[in-house]
Amino acid sequence: MKSINTLLLVLGILGFYGCLNGQNIEKSASISGVQSEQIEVFYFHYTRRCATCNAVESVAKKVVSEYDGDVQFTGVNLDEEAGEAIGSKMEVAGQTLLIVSGDKRINLTNEGFLHALSDPEKLMLLLHEKIDGLL
Repeated sequence: MKSINTLLLVLGILGFYGCLNGQNIEKSASISGVQSEQIEVFYFHYTRRCATCNAVESVAKKVVSEYDGDVQFTGVNLDEEAGEAIGSKMEVAGQTLLIVSGDKRINLTNEGFLHALSDPEKLMLLLHEKIDGLL
């Protein structure tokens, strides 16, 4: 029984790190196509997603919907040709949660995957804090 629990724990950890594979670090970069005054939340993902991946998108969409059009949400499937092009343009190589405003990029991928299932309220507060700082 103990070995089964250990195996499940290892598989869970590997699955979690698989979701984080290839994420981009926070940095400032000019991103054409996003207006300087526009705030946009991007969630880059693949077609095949785990529960945590879906929860990150769900929480981010919910927060963005509270801004009455002042903030836009864009889900980008990196498995699709158009999504791959956007990901390449924005230098994203895997599942990533980004807030973009002009040349500012805030990467919340780690926080998103850490809190989306276990403490979505914490992720919501963090998203609000970062978005409000850009308004």
